[in-house]
Amino acid sequence: MKVQENEKGQYISPFHDIPIYADKDVFHMVVEVPRWSNAKMEIATKDPLNPIKQDVKKGKLRYVANLFPYKGYIWNYGAIPQTWEDPGHNDKHTGCCGDNDPIDVCEIGSKVCARGEIIRVKVLGILAMIDEGETDWKVIAINVDDPDAANYNDINDVKRLKPGYLEATVDWFRRYKVPDGKPENEFAFNAEFKDKAFAVDIIKSTHDYWKALVTKKTDGKGISCMNTTVSESPFRCDPDAARAVVDALPPPCESACTIPTDVDKWFHHQKN
Repeated sequence: MKVQENEKGQYISPFHDIPIYADKDVFHMVVEVPRWSNAKMEIATKDPLNPIKQDVKKGKLRYVANLFPYKGYIWNYGAIPQTWEDPGHNDKHTGCCGDNDPIDVCEIGSKVCARGEIIRVKVLGILAMIDEGETDWKVIAINVDDPDAANYNDINDVKRLKPGYLEATVDWFRRYKVPDGKPENEFAFNAEFKDKAFAVDIIKSTHDYWKALVTKKTDGKGISCMNTTVSESPFRCDPDAARAVVDALPPPCESACTIPTDVDKWFHHQKN
């Protein structure tokens, strides 16, 4: 588990306290899962200050399978802060409600990022995944510090410069739960990627839902909105109160550091 700190060493929420915008047309991204790794790490939306920790299902830590030919996650995976896919809002594009999380990002640059790293990304496009009946948008972006970032300005640049990557992205999201006995995921728009302008509009709408959440205009149904910087939020607390919350947390479990041997297994699954 990792609780985020700012440059002063004060605890902050990566969900609420990191600004959505790094610059004009540049967004912040919180890296939850470095590329090629398997542990399903995520911003814990229901825990105070929303630390990044490993998802648990049926009492076991979650890892994504290596679904041949993919090793773990095939991009740096994370979320855009100050966004929220509202489960009470039925998306007009997908006909499904939001998945109750910040919006997801697949960062396609060449550097393998570290868990908890905050990077600045250029948004290129978006994929509309339907996960067990919920809208789960996947933003495609590139780190602005990537040596090739200047060559990427829209989704067609990804198609041209990284042939096969977007097809692999759809294939990965379609099948990654199959080794766990789940059905394949579905997509809106016939699994076509939408362009940058469309993606930015979706991100802005999820930022509006987040604003309603953090100012208590929407019932978060268990989401922790504790933050240290959002001036208009009734959930704002001072840094000392935030530290007291973190100091009261139980120490991380030692077993969480040992990765089960079956995480290295490869799954071969016939594509439908």
